[in-house]
Amino acid sequence: MRVVIVTESFPPDINGVSHCALQTARQLVARGHEPLVVAPATAAGTDTDADPLSPCPVVRVPSLPLPGYPQVRVALPSRRLAAALSAHQADLVHLASPFVLGARGMAAATRKHLPTVAVYQTDIGGYARTYMGRGEATAWRRIRAVHAAADRTLAPSTAALTDLVAHGVPRVRMWPRGVDTERFRPTLRDPALRRALAPDGELIIGYVGRLAPEKHVELLAQVCGLDGVRVVVVGDGPSAGALRTALPGAALLGRRTGDELARIFASLDVFVHTGPLETFCQTVQEAMASGVPVVAPAVGGPLDLVVPGSTGILVPPGDAAAVRDAVWVMAADPALRAAYGAAGRAAVQGRTWDAIGDQLIAHYEEVLAERTAVAA
Repeated sequence: MRVVIVTESFPPDINGVSHCALQTARQLVARGHEPLVVAPATAAGTDTDADPLSPCPVVRVPSLPLPGYPQVRVALPSRRLAAALSAHQADLVHLASPFVLGARGMAAATRKHLPTVAVYQTDIGGYARTYMGRGEATAWRRIRAVHAAADRTLAPSTAALTDLVAHGVPRVRMWPRGVDTERFRPTLRDPALRRALAPDGELIIGYVGRLAPEKHVELLAQVCGLDGVRVVVVGDGPSAGALRTALPGAALLGRRTGDELARIFASLDVFVHTGPLETFCQTVQEAMASGVPVVAPAVGGPLDLVVPGSTGILVPPGDAAAVRDAVWVMAADPALRAAYGAAGRAAVQGRTWDAIGDQLIAHYEEVLAERTAVAA
């Protein structure tokens, strides 16, 4: 099967869309399929990406940094997208979080009568509300227009599927995200790293992710005031400077990746996610794979991942006191932390990317079969 993956983000970017697109390409290659990725150009402006992490060819289209958030690149109109679809002789087009480049990919695929699978990953409406204070309805009209044209839309969580259906998007099915249970595992817990992060033996409470307004990492401020606790924040983004002031005593480690990130995850005592706009929340799943109990907002993707009283605690979104209290409950009870961590690890054992890849191929095959039936 020849698949063109049109994605709004791809490595070296670090975010959920980029990671999922990379894993999709890897799964296709591992099964003998032939993917091609089309993505916005990096800051270096290269047309193709020779990054050894990429398992397949990558076509880069011109892009500009998003004003106020330069880590995000927005694709510009380009003939390279349509040319790539033709040159690759695509059987199917996979649209990863389509909004700008993905909308153009949908239009190009429609002109060429190619089947499309659109993967919903980003709460663009929530982002519009957070950054502009308006525009949520406009964003949803755009989302609906793009996804309604797809042969199938894949939602990562029950909450995301419900939102899509409520906003009039047809043909929605569930497709969650995988996790690398070999990379993220409890045995990577590192006593030397723990001593470096918490030299007085404090409990380590961690956040991993982008440092941006929609993530509301400032909700950890009250956790910083708890006795015997050290807050560790991993990631970068436009809020990094403000968070150094907002989180007194916290260790802001910046961007970490690969095995180093996996050691940090496994060395935490509690993982806290604070953002209310997650359609899935991959970092929660990585914490669970690492055997770490989770505190997360009771909204969006975490509702499918965290089982209260079993793998962690769900709190009202945006409630700093509830976050503090949940952390304190876990801090006071080592046995509870151990039980939640073990249950979290067990819960994700069957969610490998291989298993999720099988589900994706099944969606592709069903879409292609439906197209064949209609043609017949």
